[in-house]
Amino acid sequence: MNELWNYIDEFVPYDVRLKVLQTIIIILILWLIKKGATRLVSQNVSGELKRQYHWQKTIQYVVVLIGLLLVGSIWITNFQFVTTYLGLLSAGIAIALKDIFVNIAGWFFIYWRRPFDVGDRIQIGEHKGDVVDLRMFQFSILEVGSWVDAEQSTGRIIHIPNGKVFSDAQANYSQGFDYIWNEQHVYISLDSNHKKAQQILLDIMNEELKDEFKKIEKAFKRAEKKHLISFIFYTPTVYINLNERGIQLSMRYLCPPRKRRVLQHAMIEAVLEKFRDEEDIRIVYPITSVHLENRGGEK
Repeated sequence: MNELWNYIDEFVPYDVRLKVLQTIIIILILWLIKKGATRLVSQNVSGELKRQYHWQKTIQYVVVLIGLLLVGSIWITNFQFVTTYLGLLSAGIAIALKDIFVNIAGWFFIYWRRPFDVGDRIQIGEHKGDVVDLRMFQFSILEVGSWVDAEQSTGRIIHIPNGKVFSDAQANYSQGFDYIWNEQHVYISLDSNHKKAQQILLDIMNEELKDEFKKIEKAFKRAEKKHLISFIFYTPTVYINLNERGIQLSMRYLCPPRKRRVLQHAMIEAVLEKFRDEEDIRIVYPITSVHLENRGGEK
């Protein structure tokens, strides 16, 4: 150990050793400040995961920026001159690294205008999913849809550059109104009792959605005041139409985006059970018949 210290005294100048010590102290102090501030946020903003997330990200960025400024002032003699030089240099770098600066601008835009937030279900371009992370250069979504029906999760995390918010349209499932309209079609024969079928479908929707009605009404009133979102009605409805398959009955109802497939399953299961007991209602569906001929005795 003594030999090591002697080696350091001989080959490492005193001012360098002092700067290293100051750098270590600054990093340690800033790390303790970050840990303390993060714990303080967790205690005072308990139960609000989005606010905790944004506060923790803000603390992280501020601590890193302060650390760079303090450490830079220690190691660079004329730090003010260097910052001026870097400011001029950044104009040239901006041309070469345009995409990086666009992503940073997109990051500021996301935090300022809030087109979406962590936890929101969004679609941007061809990608669709739940936002799970927001970073300076990209945001991440847990993908839904793709090869999976009814917009359920695929399990993949997709990282999207922040600059996409300037070039691609965004759809937010969660902002403004917490529900989406869903439609399911049932086809019955022309000689079926369509009035009875329509009433059965209404009863099924009212039964399956009875726990959601009060929540829908509150969400609708909030959306109407905040975003001027207005619907003529928001109760379940059945529309009737004719096409080549027979009578089309369309069930239209509001549902939470993440419960879409569960509700679809429950609705169709109830429809099959109810219609099976009705002699004057017959579900129709297209059928294709294939006839195979055995020529010359070949099998």
